[in-house]
Amino acid sequence: MSVALGSFVLVLSEFLPIGLLPAIARDLDVGIGTAGLMVVATGLVGAVAAPVVTVLTSRLDRRVVLVSLTILLVVADGLAAIAPNFAVLLVARMLLGVGIGGFWAIGAGIAGRLVRPEATIRATSLITAGVSVATVVSLPLGALVSSLATWRLAFVIGGVLGLVALVLQLAMLPRIPALQRVRFGTLGSLLSVPRARVGLIAAAFLFTAQFAAYTYVAPYLQDLVGVGPDTVTLALLVFGIAGIVGNFTAGFTLGRTVLGTIGVAKVVLAASVVLLPLLANSVVGVFVLLVVWGLVWGALPLGMQTWMSTASPAGSETGLALFVTTIQLAIAAGSVLGGVAVSSFGLAADFWLAGAVAVVGAVVLVSMGLRRSNAVPTSAAPAAVPENTPTGSVAVVCP
Repeated sequence: MSVALGSFVLVLSEFLPIGLLPAIARDLDVGIGTAGLMVVATGLVGAVAAPVVTVLTSRLDRRVVLVSLTILLVVADGLAAIAPNFAVLLVARMLLGVGIGGFWAIGAGIAGRLVRPEATIRATSLITAGVSVATVVSLPLGALVSSLATWRLAFVIGGVLGLVALVLQLAMLPRIPALQRVRFGTLGSLLSVPRARVGLIAAAFLFTAQFAAYTYVAPYLQDLVGVGPDTVTLALLVFGIAGIVGNFTAGFTLGRTVLGTIGVAKVVLAASVVLLPLLANSVVGVFVLLVVWGLVWGALPLGMQTWMSTASPAGSETGLALFVTTIQLAIAAGSVLGGVAVSSFGLAADFWLAGAVAVVGAVVLVSMGLRRSNAVPTSAAPAAVPENTPTGSVAVVCP
């Protein structure tokens, strides 16, 4: 529970400023485009931090690492709350990026160390549910804070919640000794494992497609569907709640078939985003599609994470470090790709493009995954795994 709360606060802190950009730009006397750099900087630093933190802390007790990253989160939010200028705020957001990259590379794969092997996927789904819950809460909370008080209050809230997570981690987490030494060479050698390559390529397509569309879902609802701000907020809330349900549902379906769950979810995601512009004249139809989209999106991060945790013979942290780097870069690429599509061809074209990218990702996963799912990875630094590694340290679930 303490790790799940930590994941929630990290994602909440990452997404909160999106709804506060105009207020921050106005208060710190910078352009809206410049203010947006603090969102991009967090993601890019997170992409670099995931492998770096994994390597540099690979010999440390994982409890110590998680607690340290939560402390960094609290410091980052506290610094952002008192930032006298944009440069200091940007530094605070970069510190948060270190916390996000490190926490997801380590914390997301630690569930198997805390529960029985057969409960690993469900425990991981609880941790990753923090993403869905934070997605639901962040935008409405940011809008509420912006209308009632200063934008700095949002970071105060994030810092306070981070302190709560820190106290719970100190009280509840047992010692979690490191299992293996990870080197940068180990990370690179993972790319020679076919199953890992498939997972990273599929994740890149997935997150690019998702954020090419999701970044512009509010403008789609306002401009194409023609609904007001209250309905937009309700639609985003419905999407987020569906994501939470999808996350926990995947905890059951992944235990039966990883490849099947991810493949079906990707195809349904593609169909949903392609149909959204076509049903823009029906508010009910749009809400139905948002529910379906939210359900399958809630399942996909957990599914891809499970795939990567079984792809690395050097342990789940190795695969998850590259996974976090891949998704952070894909999120940035998706947002840029969506912006180009919207600017050049309009909102409808953006959703059709996102659907096409998702379809390509599904084809890559299924076609390559069927060939590789039964392959035993042997080339990624097998010496990195100690002989006494517990069998329940990762969730070994084959498609």
